[in-house]
Amino acid sequence: MTGSVPRSAGGVMSRAFALLLALSPLPASAAELHVASSGGFAAAYKALAPEFEKRTGNTLVSVWGPSMGDTPEAIPNRLRQHQDIDVVIMVGDSLETLVRAGQVMDLDHRVLALSKIGLAVKAGAPHPDISTVASLKKVLLDAKSVAYSDSASGVFLSTVLFKRLGIADAMKGKARMIPAEPVGNVVARGEAEIGFQQISELLPLSGIDIVGPLPDEAQKVTPFSIGIVAGTRETQAAEDLIAFLSSPDAASLITKSGLVPATAAPR
Repeated sequence: MTGSVPRSAGGVMSRAFALLLALSPLPASAAELHVASSGGFAAAYKALAPEFEKRTGNTLVSVWGPSMGDTPEAIPNRLRQHQDIDVVIMVGDSLETLVRAGQVMDLDHRVLALSKIGLAVKAGAPHPDISTVASLKKVLLDAKSVAYSDSASGVFLSTVLFKRLGIADAMKGKARMIPAEPVGNVVARGEAEIGFQQISELLPLSGIDIVGPLPDEAQKVTPFSIGIVAGTRETQAAEDLIAFLSSPDAASLITKSGLVPATAAPR
């Protein structure tokens, strides 16, 4: 339909209506925005996605994967496979790597939330004391089996924390990295006595108890960031999603998911 109106006997009214149509822009077509998110921000994203779609009329098409690693689902591997992705939400360091490689635009990418590592046991199992570094070390040495993720938290444990605690050799025979599956599921099945992952990734799971976060001296706080994939044709919709997820309106659901919103983080 064009903005023209047939002439009629009510000439003044017809001309006024035609002018109104000419001055009123047609509504923009809703976008289909493809988003790849790591598990650490997934619960918050899933809770916030319906409100974004309602406000904007856009549709979110989502896939999931770790921020790093060798699995096909890992976000950097998805981009290398040229999957249809407009926006990525992932560990900040990994996103910065993609920015430097030119795969994510050096424009408007920002931190959304901060995340801590937690320890989980099978539901109903005794809760070990991890309130201090010394007690955490004892728990790790006493555990028969330990599971950790193939993303940021697991890399920190296996390459930094175990060495810092002086137990790297002791962990070799009983600690294992879990690719492409939530660590909590492995613990819930009884395949690992204790498991470590971002608290935001443990909270949605059934069959486990979250003992708590690692003590501050043994903790690694991980930022989760959002960025726009280079070459996307949905730049405006992507910018709208970034603005929404980093706004105060999103903060309460981000907090509920076990993360600290960047808007509330100490500066």
